Amino acid sequence: MPDLATLQARLAEAEAAYHEVMLGLTFKSVNNDGQAVTYAEADGPRLANYIESLKSQIGRLTGSGGRRGILVEF
Repeated sequence: MPDLATLQARLAEAEAAYHEVMLGLTFKSVNNDGQAVTYAEADGPRLANYIESLKSQIGRLTGSGGRRGILVEF
């Protein structure tokens, strides 16, 4: 698994790419485990999944990726 700094850099790139792609401004390449990946507007959900994957990996490394509580309302 990549180190924390690498994951955080990838997350920043992916979030910036997602913003641009969702606005339809540009195609964007993001380094995904050493490979260039190009996203178009139609790939927004795939890019969002990649962002969640990076957040999950960062959470495991920092210990902040634990389970969330369940809210029950009556």
